[in-house]
Amino acid sequence: MGKRENARGRSALNDKGRRYSRREMLRLGVFGGKYMTDCAKEFPKSWFARAKLANKHRDRALNYFGVDASQPLSVWRNKGWIYRDDPRGWFQWYCRYYMGRRLPDEDARQIKRWKAIRRHVRQVQRHCEPGDVTCRPRQRQALLHWAYDSRKI
Repeated sequence: MGKRENARGRSALNDKGRRYSRREMLRLGVFGGKYMTDCAKEFPKSWFARAKLANKHRDRALNYFGVDASQPLSVWRNKGWIYRDDPRGWFQWYCRYYMGRRLPDEDARQIKRWKAIRRHVRQVQRHCEPGDVTCRPRQRQALLHWAYDSRKI
């Protein structure tokens, strides 16, 4: 968790210390390095210092677990999972929520989605030896995309 975590964000998105800050996620490697590179100016520069970012296209090698664990944004749009004010999805919402933006209905929806990703935590726990980060790398990368630290599972 980031040192200067927004108090509301911390309480709503608390999961016993297993949550990454935005800066940590970007440094570790998420979304093939091609997430929000077109709107980075909206957020603190420190989040993008040493971030693993792609120049043109997604690159799974930039992901912490070296695998692609994302569907294209077009799939998310087609399924209606993208909120109009956050066209980059959950991570963009997460960043804006941390920065203090509040949209009660959307916040409730996104927090519910974040909590639902725990099913993947349980699957990693059930099928992997503790500390074996090579077990289920796609699921672990997906957890990282949702700010969960699966390295401690």
